[in-house]
Amino acid sequence: MKINPGNPLLPLRAVVLHKTRETENTFSLKLSLPDTRPVTFQPGQFNMLGIPGIGEAALSFSSLPIGKRSFVHTIRLAGNVTEALSRVSKGDRVHVRGPFGNGWPVQQAKGKNVVIVAGGIGMAPLRPVVYYLLQNRKSFGKLLLLYGVRSEEDILYRDELEDWLKSGEIKVLLSMDEKPRKGILGARQGVVTTLLDAIDVPLADTVTFTCGPEIMMRFVARQLIIRGQGGNRIFVSLERRMKCGTAHCGHCQIGAKYVCKDGPVFAYADIKRFADTLL
Repeated sequence: MKINPGNPLLPLRAVVLHKTRETENTFSLKLSLPDTRPVTFQPGQFNMLGIPGIGEAALSFSSLPIGKRSFVHTIRLAGNVTEALSRVSKGDRVHVRGPFGNGWPVQQAKGKNVVIVAGGIGMAPLRPVVYYLLQNRKSFGKLLLLYGVRSEEDILYRDELEDWLKSGEIKVLLSMDEKPRKGILGARQGVVTTLLDAIDVPLADTVTFTCGPEIMMRFVARQLIIRGQGGNRIFVSLERRMKCGTAHCGHCQIGAKYVCKDGPVFAYADIKRFADTLL
């Protein structure tokens, strides 16, 4: 299951195949490992991606495995490492360690309805979940994607959202803090929790995956619980400053848990009790 089955602290060199500007401060890198070993990972897992002499950043996969060696990370500018990564071009090399962590429990969701709630850059770790669900459509009940952004300029993967909306395979709803222009994916004004009223499936037979700011996930989870969904069927993805990815440095510890090893995906019922989160 590992990109590097040897020393998890030893990086491999990945080649930049393609770079895509997603928004003003967000971009995607399609990377390939020049290695004969196949790349395998689960939606929700992450890599440590970096530039020698500058550092590393923990970045969730924003694709499923592409062929045997390629994958995509969508990256928001948020510090020296991401700034350095934003300057790479096709053919450049970056250092990769991983994959690390536990992903979204898509197997547990089989036979059930699935609600996906994303906020801002939180759409990136949930994008491979949508890919997986659509590739295995017959294994799931109804699919709903609720996506909240600040403005039209912050929408990730707009073309794909339009394709998913038109497909009829998944219900796609969009909210914006700013008043949206007419016709923008049917967007309504408000925060993403205003879209919860549109959930038209029984929550007792539904699994929810949510990723975004912790305060957003808190309100999403609590509203769903009030509506009848169990906390053990609501899964959140946490973000912490990770250095090693192997639960040795302690930077990402939350209570008795390590985000890099025990997460980044947690059942809400298992993580809400820890005081050093906003959940």
